[in-house]
Amino acid sequence: MAQDPYLELGVSRGASADEIRKAFHKLAKKHHPDVNPGNKASEDKFKRASSAFDLLGDPDKRKKFDAGEIDADGRETARAYGGSPFGAGGASPFGDGGGAGFRSASFEGVDLNDILGDMFGQRGGGRGGGFASRGGDLRARLEIDLEESIAGGKKRVPFGDGRMLDITIPRGVVEGQVLRLKGQGSPGRAGAGDALIEISIRPHPIYRPESGHLVMDLPVSVPDAVLGGKIQAETPDGPVTITLAKGTNSGAVLRLKGRGLSDSHGRRGDLMARVVVTLPDAPDADLTAFAEAWRRDRPYTPRRKR
Repeated sequence: MAQDPYLELGVSRGASADEIRKAFHKLAKKHHPDVNPGNKASEDKFKRASSAFDLLGDPDKRKKFDAGEIDADGRETARAYGGSPFGAGGASPFGDGGGAGFRSASFEGVDLNDILGDMFGQRGGGRGGGFASRGGDLRARLEIDLEESIAGGKKRVPFGDGRMLDITIPRGVVEGQVLRLKGQGSPGRAGAGDALIEISIRPHPIYRPESGHLVMDLPVSVPDAVLGGKIQAETPDGPVTITLAKGTNSGAVLRLKGRGLSDSHGRRGDLMARVVVTLPDAPDADLTAFAEAWRRDRPYTPRRKR
């Protein structure tokens, strides 16, 4: 005699039809003979789970079992005659008289081919026909500019099979992110695979990402650093005018709001501009004479601030 079908499926006697179906779905995935070829223990567990679902998945049979009118094998308890381990009348839930293959078995509301198709990313290939394969994924690498990662845009990407695909780069894409184009991969009987595009961002001569921010060095002349005033700063959106305070030293950070990187929702962060006080490229006689006089008359030794 079979075990209690509720115990076989691991559900309570008050379980809903959906809970019973999900429990069988889980066990079928784990113990199906096509997943465990040659494993007799898994095959036996699959058979028992199938028999349990054949009984509990049928509302009439379940009602009779709960009322004690039939046993776990589906046999009427009053007659107690021998019968098939698959229920009254000797009918196999596998539809083949002996349970061999298990490839196209189906129950009310549950298709075993679909169960395994969910697991392998495939669809059933029909009764006795095994499983059709899904096409393979195609991969490509796309190098873009930092500005394109901020603003997004359109690109044409070549793939190894000779195809060119037009893609949309979303705002806020980051280094190493993979964009997936569903169904654009290699063809297969169960459907095409996907096209996967890995993003690489070219190093920028001015800006660099640091800890989620966009950072740049802002060259400032000695007179502007001493006297302050209006200066121009480059941004990914073009030059902007900012106000520099008097006596601004190298290392000071100016925040340019909304001029930084984009996030995945397209919202812009800030651009952090680090001041770098910069001397002229060519020697300047007046500046040299001024520095000599300053060093002679007002000597001082800069110290690192703690």
